[in-house]
Amino acid sequence: MNKFTLQDRTKKFHIAVIQLCETLPKNAAAYEIAKQLIRSAGSVGANYRAACRAKSRTDFIYKIKVVLEEADESLYWLEILTATRIVTSTMASTLINEAKELVLIFNATDKTAKDNLSKSKNP
Repeated sequence: MNKFTLQDRTKKFHIAVIQLCETLPKNAAAYEIAKQLIRSAGSVGANYRAACRAKSRTDFIYKIKVVLEEADESLYWLEILTATRIVTSTMASTLINEAKELVLIFNATDKTAKDNLSKSKNP
């Protein structure tokens, strides 16, 4: 998967999260969760784009860690929405699966980047 495909995928994830949040009930709990979820999902895409423009390998690793944290936070909020039955698991299952895949992708990216940095320091 190239960086442009992943940039598009993270943008689509954010859009899908916004669309899900538009369907949430109008109460305090749903509002607060939606606010957190939209923020973290948006941060995945925005910070991945920033990582693609990193100034160094170290900068890239730092930014990918932020992306990984935000993807995992998005997963957390999606799980909370289903655990509290604010949404059905059917409604959130596609987004939960996508969040899990993004966590795995960015975790692997972080590990590879760290390994490559280590190899370049110890030839």
